[in-house]
Amino acid sequence: MRYITVALTKGRLARQTLDLFERIGIRAEGADDSRTRKLIFSNEELGIRFFMAKGPDVPTYVAYGAADLGIVGRDTILEEGRKIYEVLDLGYGRCRMCICGPESAREALNSGDQIRVATKYPNIAKDYFLNRRHQTVEIIKLNGSIELAPIVGLSEVICDIVETGSTLRENGLAVLEEVCPISARVVVNQVSMKMESERINDLITRLKEALNES
Repeated sequence: MRYITVALTKGRLARQTLDLFERIGIRAEGADDSRTRKLIFSNEELGIRFFMAKGPDVPTYVAYGAADLGIVGRDTILEEGRKIYEVLDLGYGRCRMCICGPESAREALNSGDQIRVATKYPNIAKDYFLNRRHQTVEIIKLNGSIELAPIVGLSEVICDIVETGSTLRENGLAVLEEVCPISARVVVNQVSMKMESERINDLITRLKEALNES
């Protein structure tokens, strides 16, 4: 029996997902040990193994077949744009992708004029403004504290993930528009879904049942 390989997003998503898998009777020894340097954790009896990866890499591992399944935030799925199946919303890791800025930016946003948008998610921002707002914008890719951009005049608005909104409020910013809801999703390699459809569908069904029970 070949392994079913699952790529997990490091950190809180991985811990929540390992807990969920335990609830359906699947455990990989050492996977929940934060001090370990091991990269792959296997359950030999059930023929399933897990490995940890950075969020943006999970869709890549799945798309190329190095993992059959992946657990990753929907923001990453949209940003990476890989050819993979998104099959299940796990319901945790909830937040929103939003357009944010000072209240004074609302007029510029609604005027249809060209504005600058700072973001860690250039593909999501570009798609939103081009295909949904039909507005020409200049996308500025940043990696650090995105909230800084409108404060120092680098951009009019930002496109970023919002959980509680407290960081925005503390810096005089607000949510101006919501782009999409975000949560953890199960993604599947397209070939794996055909070759291992019975095992993968069984796994997805059991995960769904465990979520419904909680």
